[in-house]
Amino acid sequence: MARYTGSKNKKARRFGVDLGLKSSSKSLDRRIGTPPGAHGRKGSRKVSDYGVQLAEKQKTKIMYGILERQFKKYYTEASRNPLATGEVMLSFLERRLDNCVYRLGFVPTRSAGRQIVAHGNVRVNGKKLDIPSYQVKIGDVISLSDTALNIPYIKSRLVDKDLPCAAWLEKKAAVGKVIRFPQRSDLIEAINEQLIVEFYSR
Repeated sequence: MARYTGSKNKKARRFGVDLGLKSSSKSLDRRIGTPPGAHGRKGSRKVSDYGVQLAEKQKTKIMYGILERQFKKYYTEASRNPLATGEVMLSFLERRLDNCVYRLGFVPTRSAGRQIVAHGNVRVNGKKLDIPSYQVKIGDVISLSDTALNIPYIKSRLVDKDLPCAAWLEKKAAVGKVIRFPQRSDLIEAINEQLIVEFYSR
C-alpha cells in the first residue's frame, strides 16, 4: 500500500504540531512553529473554512498513517452510529492494532507498529495477526513474537518503566490487554474531529 515517504519533519511543520512520526523530535521542536519552505511564515495566508477542514483531515490521516479510502471508510461507519460521529471515528483509529502496539509503548511510532504487525510479529489472543487495521476488542490480549522481543529497540523499551501506556490498555511486561474502548478524553494529540466531520458532510 502506498505511504507518504517524504520528510516527516516537513509534514509536522506544515501542520504546526508533532505528528508522532519520528521517535526523536529534537530538531523538530526547534522549528515546529515555522512552516516549511524558504519563506516560512512569510508565505502563509488566510485559509478558508474548507482549507482548515481539509488540513485537519490530512493531518489526522498522516498521524495515523492511513490513506484516504480507509480514512473515509471510518467516517462512513462512524456516521451510522448514534453516538457522536467524530468520537466514534477516533475510536476506530485508536483501536487499530498498529496503534495499540504503539499505545502500549512497545514501539516508538505508529509506523513502527504497523511494520511489526505486517511482518507477523504480533499476537492477538495467542494467534499471529498481520493486519495493521484489525480492530481490537475488549478482552483482546496483545503480545509480541520471540523475533520482536529480540529487536534491540523493543528490548530497551520493555525495560523502560517511564514509558506511558494508554489508559484504556493494560500492560504487564511484554503483554497488553484491552480493558475498555478508548474515550475522547484518552487522546493526547491535538485533533479537532468536528472539522473532519464537517469536511465529509459538506
